[in-house]
Amino acid sequence: MLSRRALLTGLAAGGALWARGGSAVAAVRELAAEDAHDYPIRMRKSVEVLFQSPEGHGNGLEATREGLWVAEQISDRAHLLDWETGKVLASYETQSSNTSGIAAGGGYLWMAANGPASRRETRSHDVKKGGRIVKVDLETGKHVKNYPTPNGGGLHGLNWTGDSLWITQFGPNAILRSDADLHVKDSFPVPLSRAHGLAWDGNYLWCMFSNDFRVLKFDVETSRIVEAIQLNSDDPDPHGMTWHDGYLYYCDAGLKPMSQGGAANQSDYPGAICRIHV
Repeated sequence: MLSRRALLTGLAAGGALWARGGSAVAAVRELAAEDAHDYPIRMRKSVEVLFQSPEGHGNGLEATREGLWVAEQISDRAHLLDWETGKVLASYETQSSNTSGIAAGGGYLWMAANGPASRRETRSHDVKKGGRIVKVDLETGKHVKNYPTPNGGGLHGLNWTGDSLWITQFGPNAILRSDADLHVKDSFPVPLSRAHGLAWDGNYLWCMFSNDFRVLKFDVETSRIVEAIQLNSDDPDPHGMTWHDGYLYYCDAGLKPMSQGGAANQSDYPGAICRIHV
């Protein structure tokens, strides 16, 4: 974890950079990146399985007052679920493919298309190569626009906070912040691979790293890792994630990545939507 001394040193260095056109935040982030593997880790208290995603392949979650949005990986539909029962309140067809994330905010629903569809029939609007972010009218489900990802490649997690869309990116592994027209405002590197679901708790950004069954909590002003929550290896397989009323929620997509054959993931909880007691 970035120490107070290192932080102050970074701020001092940042003062010198500022005089030459740099920034204190950049200096602190550089130190944070160097310290990226030094952070406290604690085990989750428990994981509570709540209900199933509507089609059994939920791969993205986003919390709203109206309900819990779930993105289905195979059909690429977005479903709004009742928080208490998991009952479907609304469903939208989208121009996403191989969906791996979802966000809701700014009047829009956002879908992370992580490449071509491989487990359903091909559609004319499917991604042919790389990735895409799909923008849908939140009230009507009407398609608005498709955007290429910032680096042209794949992506997993999305989260809308305030006036910004947060995005997990591969190659290099990073978390990006953009506006509603996908103009990148900021970014910082992440230390683990396969960054997936993103969640905002009001102060910090959480990111699920699926290969490690680990959630990292970031201070987005400095990119410092505040702490980590570790899941058990026999917990439901982690994919999409969100924050609601003091809890992290995540979903098990019921599928392995295509790089691992794309078969059922051997999880005991395929399609489960879960609540992490941290």
